[in-house]
Amino acid sequence: GASSSPFGNASQAQTQAQLSAGFQNQYQLSQAQALAHAQAQAQAQLAHAQFQAHLQAQGLSLNQAQNAGIGNLGTSSPSMSTPGSASAKRILQRPPMRPPGVPVTNTMSPLRIMDLTTAARKKKQKLPEKQLQDRVAAILPESALYTQLLEFEARVDAALTRKKVDIQEALKNPPCVQKTLRIYVFNTFANQMQTIPKKPNAEPPTWTLKIIGRILEDGVDPDQPAFVQKTNPLYPKFSSFFKRVTISLDQRLYPENHIIIWEQARSPAPHEGFEVKRKGDKEFTVNIRLEMNYAPEKFKLSSALVEVLGIEVDTRPRIIAAIWHYVKARKLQNPNDPSCFNCDAQLMKVFGEEKVKFTMVSQKISQHLSSPPPIHLEHKIKLSGNNPAGSACYDVLVDVPLPIQRDLSALLANAEKSKEIEQCDEAICAAIRKIHEHRRRRSFFLGFSQSPVEFINALIESQSRDLKLASGEASRSSERERRSDFFNQPW
Repeated sequence: GASSSPFGNASQAQTQAQLSAGFQNQYQLSQAQALAHAQAQAQAQLAHAQFQAHLQAQGLSLNQAQNAGIGNLGTSSPSMSTPGSASAKRILQRPPMRPPGVPVTNTMSPLRIMDLTTAARKKKQKLPEKQLQDRVAAILPESALYTQLLEFEARVDAALTRKKVDIQEALKNPPCVQKTLRIYVFNTFANQMQTIPKKPNAEPPTWTLKIIGRILEDGVDPDQPAFVQKTNPLYPKFSSFFKRVTISLDQRLYPENHIIIWEQARSPAPHEGFEVKRKGDKEFTVNIRLEMNYAPEKFKLSSALVEVLGIEVDTRPRIIAAIWHYVKARKLQNPNDPSCFNCDAQLMKVFGEEKVKFTMVSQKISQHLSSPPPIHLEHKIKLSGNNPAGSACYDVLVDVPLPIQRDLSALLANAEKSKEIEQCDEAICAAIRKIHEHRRRRSFFLGFSQSPVEFINALIESQSRDLKLASGEASRSSERERRSDFFNQPW
């Protein structure tokens, strides 16, 4: 159950002592067994010292020899072991190895791993398929132009990548321009008693309320019928400008569902407008409440802040920037402490302090900011006269993304789909592979033409080395193994 010295120079008596130590008495050592144990340890240490000295003479360190696959160089001295640990030790122990240059007794090559590793390290790194080797460039002076084109292509690709990143960043926070959104509110009606005479089995009278909106464009009459019906695909759809729309009908006429609410959070798909259809033949007034959807969020300023800045509704960053410009224009920055500014009479109404830190402005103006008020519209449902009835329209200022945003998105999408460039790259790579193959064939025949005998001898020698390496016998010398003195060498 105990392992012997890996160098094979333990005597037969020691081996018997080890076996008796492993099988007869596993937990206690007798005097004879202890003596055998000490002798085996001394023998193993001596062999290890000799082996290390031999390695140094060969110019190898102990670590290099281990990395090369020479084997376990530790002093695996025989020792007592339980049956379980003995089997584990037997599995983990490596077969005896030898250093390079020292003959071995068996026909297998223990250094096969090292030879293969060396060959793998010598293997050339794979060149990029579009690059020309230096040896090809030396043969073909014209290839310098191709190399310059490759460098130019790399610069173009780098510039395109940078621009692509810039466009993606711009699309995350699109620049907006203020435009006027004109909201049209009107209603249509059908089957009303005033317009058609009473008929049996006639359909019940109905009316339909419609709310649509269009962005006003320069040079276009906004009130012509074609403009109202036609939408511009460059601008967002009407519903995207609102986060909630509430329509209140007359509760006496429609007691069950007199309030209709649309919320963008519940139906995020954009719509061209809103439509409410009901049965009825009585005229009444509809209340419409529109809550704007600002992105980024806008706030209504308090009266004290409006006095200072002169703006009523804006985003928080722009409000803070306006305060900074006000401080700068009035030269209110504290000369002793540049992180603070002094408040004049108007700023005192806002902040209530004589001195305010710039870092505290955002926190302190929160009490002066509130949600912007919704837009209230009224429309009287008319069931006689012109159909559609009502020609009221309302103008609201909204932020519209620049139309170029769509073009930028299309540009990014097209930049990804470069099938023609990929086909050209494949064709170039195939041509480069052919050139490299022709270069190898040319060098082969050129070497043969310059010195046929030496070339063939070198080729055969190289092929025989490759054959030995492939078969795993690269370090065998069958001629030396045929002689008897080969087996009488020291370990």
